[in-house]
Amino acid sequence: MIHRLLATLGLWCAPQRLRAEGTTPDYRFSLANERTFLAWIRTSLALVAGGIAVDQFLTGLSATARTTIAVVLLAGAALCAFRAVNHWVRCERAMRRGEDLPVSRFPVLLAVATAVAALLVIGTVVLGGVGQ
Repeated sequence: MIHRLLATLGLWCAPQRLRAEGTTPDYRFSLANERTFLAWIRTSLALVAGGIAVDQFLTGLSATARTTIAVVLLAGAALCAFRAVNHWVRCERAMRRGEDLPVSRFPVLLAVATAVAALLVIGTVVLGGVGQ
């Protein structure tokens, strides 16, 4: 388990090592994989911006609510960025090996977490967390 984790982390830092596995896929697929990676990074950046915005601009919320929501959004951003790299490597490896692309539950997790964060903000504003 540890060896596999270290090998995967090694591919994050040295993706050229992927070339040693299998055959080169059609470049269109590799570029599509890269675009997907960049979309996840944009999502991560949006979550960072959301966390900062909650902390800096929703000053009417209680400090506890504001900090909690900001931390949840920022943690989601970090998780999303790490997941982007991991998913890119896993997909690239699968394409090179001629395997099925890996499935992921992460999009559902991210969607649910984002909805929960939004509901926290709504609940806090509606239930009187503003101005405390």
